[in-house]
Amino acid sequence: MMSKQHIHIGVEDASHGFDRFVDAWHKAETGEIEQAEIHLNFEDFAMLSSVLTPKRLELMKTLRQHGPLSVRALAKNLDRDYKNVHADAGALESVDLIQRTDEGLLVAPWDVIDAHVRLVA
Repeated sequence: MMSKQHIHIGVEDASHGFDRFVDAWHKAETGEIEQAEIHLNFEDFAMLSSVLTPKRLELMKTLRQHGPLSVRALAKNLDRDYKNVHADAGALESVDLIQRTDEGLLVAPWDVIDAHVRLVA
C-alpha cells in the first residue's frame, strides 16, 4: 500500500525545528525512519494565517479534487478573478504547498495537511 503524502504545518521557533532535525538525523542513521516527515513551520501565528488564508485553503482543496490545473482553469473552478488566484498560487508555491508540473500546471502534492497551532496564555 502506498503511503499518503503528508505535511505538518505549524508555529515553531527555530531551536525546536533544529532539535527535531537532529533527532530525525539520528533515527535515519540507525534505520529507525521508514519515511521522511515533511514540516512547514512559521515563526508565529500571524505569519501562518497570512499564508494559509481560507481562499488559499480552498484553492489547494480544488487542486486536490480537480488538478493539475492551469491558473486560468483554477480561477474558473473557484469562480474567482484570475489575478487574485495567480497571486494566491504564487504565495502557496513560494512555501511549496503547491507545485508546478513539467507542463506548468499547478498541483497540490499533499494528501494530508496536518496543521497544529498551540495557544498559550
